[in-house]
Amino acid sequence: MVNILCIIPARSGSKGIKHKNIKLFNGKPLLAWSIIQAQQSSYDMRIIVSTDSEEYAAIAKQYGAEVPFLRPTNISQDLSTDFECIEHVVTWLYANEKYTSDIMLQLRPTQPLRKIKDINACLKLFIKNRSTYDSLRTVVPFTKSPYKMYSVKNNVLVPLFKKINNINEPYNQCRQTLPETYLHNGYIDIFNTNIIKKGTISGDNILPFIMKQ
Repeated sequence: MVNILCIIPARSGSKGIKHKNIKLFNGKPLLAWSIIQAQQSSYDMRIIVSTDSEEYAAIAKQYGAEVPFLRPTNISQDLSTDFECIEHVVTWLYANEKYTSDIMLQLRPTQPLRKIKDINACLKLFIKNRSTYDSLRTVVPFTKSPYKMYSVKNNVLVPLFKKINNINEPYNQCRQTLPETYLHNGYIDIFNTNIIKKGTISGDNILPFIMKQ
């Protein structure tokens, strides 16, 4: 039996849409939908919401999630990373409860239409392959090839890639001749908990779960 910990990160300081994580969507606060999706999964899991807000914590508890702590302000800023949030959860749970999990499932509140069948499919796939892969991420085909992109230095366009797969000047080639690329869509992330010790939540070997746009 694999011990699964589901983390729903829900800080309160969104600048784009103020308090977006508790805005009502189809009659429920946005963060509630990720809690419900985790609860309705075929897999048993512990569900924790990581938030810096007492108000958010109360809403999360109302819908059945645990909020055993408030996330420190210094890792709840605009530039705070997913890793900082996850590392804090893992560290707090071990220090206070001696609790550890085998794998972690991250469900961002910004995906209220996430399908439960996708959660189940991703968990099934990763659990089967977790000895080979560090993590799983959902991705979608990227319609704009990064091999045709540039940066600007000293007011000069500089190609990001001057050669790819023995193709010179990929930025001058037809898109169809270039390797297909994929974009991480933040829909579902799963990873082995022990990779946190290496300072990462993705690791080197990432199992793709390719979705339609």
